[in-house]
Amino acid sequence: MGQRKGNGPAVRQAGEYDLVELVRLRALLFEDLGGHFFSPVSADDDWLDALAVVLKEQLTADAVRILVVDGDGDGDGDRGLAACGIATIEQRLPGPHLRNGRIGHVIGVVTDPSYRRRGHSRSIMRGLLDWFGEREVARVDLYASAEGEPLYRELGFTDHPDPALYWRP
Repeated sequence: MGQRKGNGPAVRQAGEYDLVELVRLRALLFEDLGGHFFSPVSADDDWLDALAVVLKEQLTADAVRILVVDGDGDGDGDRGLAACGIATIEQRLPGPHLRNGRIGHVIGVVTDPSYRRRGHSRSIMRGLLDWFGEREVARVDLYASAEGEPLYRELGFTDHPDPALYWRP
């Protein structure tokens, strides 16, 4: 069922039956990040419906990988998810600093609070990095929370040389 790397938890690719839990964990990610940018005061919950639609479409997309770790369960057969990680690959124009133009993005890795500090994020990240490697991406980008940054640095992520700016219409 799941893939196991070393002694870490079993990681598997998400399926359509995981949608409710994926939406729950994604919402948790933004709650944990906090701040006006990630949780604007004017926001309502319709984004969750849009998220479910897009996740369902992306579950089978070649340029998207969604990995999960199952929860332990509460005895009634409903295990839920302990953690998930979402990654995408974007094709850009090749350049001297981006030989094939393929950039990987880790869109979010989140672990349910009751399952933290058990190696779930590390196992998911290793699975995503293997997937990126198989697809010969030239670079992988991510935004790290303060809690996640030590793990990402341990896995080889460093400060990005480009200044990051954004614009919202």
